[in-house]
Amino acid sequence: MDSLHILIVEANPHLRSLLGWHLQQVGYFIHLSASIKQAQAAYQQHQPDLVIVDSELPDGLGQELCRWLQRQKHPLILMLSAQTTEADVVSGLKAGADDYVGKPFGMQEFLARISALSRRSRLSLPTQISFGALRIDLIQRRVHYHNELVDLTPQEFSLLYVLVQAEGAALSRVELLQRAWPESIDNPRTVDTHILSLRKKIEQDPQQPQLIQTVRNVGYRLNLSYLMDANPSRRSDASQIPPSSNRFVADGATTSQMPIPRAQSG
Repeated sequence: MDSLHILIVEANPHLRSLLGWHLQQVGYFIHLSASIKQAQAAYQQHQPDLVIVDSELPDGLGQELCRWLQRQKHPLILMLSAQTTEADVVSGLKAGADDYVGKPFGMQEFLARISALSRRSRLSLPTQISFGALRIDLIQRRVHYHNELVDLTPQEFSLLYVLVQAEGAALSRVELLQRAWPESIDNPRTVDTHILSLRKKIEQDPQQPQLIQTVRNVGYRLNLSYLMDANPSRRSDASQIPPSSNRFVADGATTSQMPIPRAQSG
């Protein structure tokens, strides 16, 4: 089955990125939004299965968004809030939330609640995702391209996974850094070093990259048309890998199996 698509609506940019990173690492497809307006646009575009809603957003209360979601296709809703009185919890649940988590919370508890909600939706996490000739093993953190194992560092794996999930959208260096390694304090230009290394390992000609493209004044993107090319010149057996129906999703605002080992920023 397809993996759960989750929209995170959180005003705090650090927490938003951190939650997205942890959910990506266990195989969920993530969209990020910072306000009710952004969340409504992201929901209409991507139709996520589950929405994580901060109770206090820049342009209104989370309960308002919950009620709006109730009028849509009624996705599962997890509300996050620093307000934890019984009255607050009851108010959130009555507004449409399926679960309510008080801040601060532990990451293991958060992931367990997401897993419980995913079971309720009868969707499961994938162990492997494919896009054309590219296959990513989420458990072993291994990548095969044109049936060949690509030896990636943990940092390179996380970076490639974020690019794939962006579904061809261009991401800035800051966005890539925050999504691939949200706890990193590295300069965004560190991304350039990892992109260069990735290209050397995955491109037919790293000097003229076709798969991982530079977008001037923006950052980088994955060239999906090249990735899905049925007759690329790189190899003769690529047609043995059929395209997958899996979708990879981009940031909506502008991403129980064994967790994937965390990558350490370089």
